Amino acid sequence: MLDLMGAVALLLWGLRMVKTGVERAFGTRLRRWIGAGTRNRFLACGVGLVATLALQSSTASALMTAAFAGSGYMSGAMAQAVMLGANLGTSLVARLLSSGLEVLSPVLIAAGFATFTLASARVWRSSARAVLGAGLMLLALHLLGQATEPMRHAPVLAALMAALGAVPVLAVLVAAMLACAASSSLAVVLLVMALAEGGTLAPPLSLALMLGANLGGAVPPVLASLKGTPAGRRVTLGNLAIRLAGCALVLPMAGPLALWLAPHIGDAGLFVVDAHILFNLALALIGLPLLDPMAAAMRRLVPDAPAAPDGPRHLDPAGIDTPVIALANAARETLRIGDRVATMLEGNLEALRRDDTRLCAAAATLDDEVDRLNEAVKLYLARLSRANLSEADAARASEIADYAVNLEHIGDIIDRNLRQIVSKKIRHHLSFSTEGRAEIDAFYERTLANLRLAQSLFLARDPELARQLVKLKVDVRRFEQNSAQSHYERLRDGRMESVSTSALHLDILRDLKRINAHIASVAYPILEQQGALRDSRMVKPLA
Repeated sequence: MLDLMGAVALLLWGLRMVKTGVERAFGTRLRRWIGAGTRNRFLACGVGLVATLALQSSTASALMTAAFAGSGYMSGAMAQAVMLGANLGTSLVARLLSSGLEVLSPVLIAAGFATFTLASARVWRSSARAVLGAGLMLLALHLLGQATEPMRHAPVLAALMAALGAVPVLAVLVAAMLACAASSSLAVVLLVMALAEGGTLAPPLSLALMLGANLGGAVPPVLASLKGTPAGRRVTLGNLAIRLAGCALVLPMAGPLALWLAPHIGDAGLFVVDAHILFNLALALIGLPLLDPMAAAMRRLVPDAPAAPDGPRHLDPAGIDTPVIALANAARETLRIGDRVATMLEGNLEALRRDDTRLCAAAATLDDEVDRLNEAVKLYLARLSRANLSEADAARASEIADYAVNLEHIGDIIDRNLRQIVSKKIRHHLSFSTEGRAEIDAFYERTLANLRLAQSLFLARDPELARQLVKLKVDVRRFEQNSAQSHYERLRDGRMESVSTSALHLDILRDLKRINAHIASVAYPILEQQGALRDSRMVKPLA
């Protein structure tokens, strides 16, 4: 039993090393490929199959697919197509590992260890981890065969298998619990194969245990996605429902079906993995035409939750392990912060025009929401593992965080400064001069237009838009200087309205100029990447 436990543990550890190695070496490209390969259900099924062959884990494929669906990058039907391919990919991995490749184990372990030790590049070290994991899996299969050899003749095991064979439903449940505990249907299928090779298991019992392993392998993704979005949960629950339906259809005729298949396959061990392939292939062929009604049924079973009015809507926890999805989620939430800031600025302008204190109070409420959303975005980005981020993804994460912080600063300026200025004007029944009022209105409108441009630039990251925004910052500075100069001229002319509102007028100009400086900051990382920024505006002194 100790040898068996050690062999299973080594198999699971090797499987984990392959999965993490492939994810670290090719994760970003693999995720983008999965996201792009869902134009039709057959292509999506093929994408799921190939991805699982690479990751050697349908659980990893399921969580990745759930993250895509939860973020709106993939429809429910296409996500289920990917999962049907992932299930078939797992069974093909089992067939590949059972093809007598154990002799390659020492070569793979030695090559993986040497490459991991000598290489310095991250992609080579991660690839070496995957190769080393594959070698450990093959070694574990060899040890598994040795560990089960004495068990095949043990009376206790024979009695246990006889009891399970008499109650196929119990056999399914036992195998499902083992697969759920191991978080791997592959490991249990290979264990059943090792037991069947020595004649310990009759073909009907082997088939029942295979069905249970297949069913139990769908449970860990469901548990892992419970805290995710409803769209993500629908993917994993739908996959479990499809496997459960398949088990329910096959189990009543498992005996006759196994007795009919066994002579065509011959080898008792290969019978398990080949039956696994046939089962998942049948699920794919039957399930692909029924994806649309299946997706509709899952939407009714797991409806979308109403979004909280003042909380984050796009920061899906299920996407945190997939950088490209997590960054897209954070960017969408940051755009939402920008929309809230624009609403604050519009409300402040309306309060100034209409002398409405209620609109001033609304700005304070919105600023609290902006602070909460900004904090949520920062914490979400902080959870991204730097080890899994490419250089481009890390730069994008910094851009998102910087823009969110700048938006939060704008909200603070509106709440703590502009709102107080408007409240003071209302409280003291002050009025701007006609010219001063027009200048302030124009400055507000210009600032709102710049904020909308910054929102577009943050999403599109277009260098020409970035240049335009930086040029507008220069225009803002000149506008502020000209407005201040005009105000001073009105003061010299003795205009009473200008005298009574002089401090308010100049403070508004100053604060709107500061807001525009924060708005323009979104352009700097884009221009810096283009080499289009100078260190300073200052002119070099003449020699």
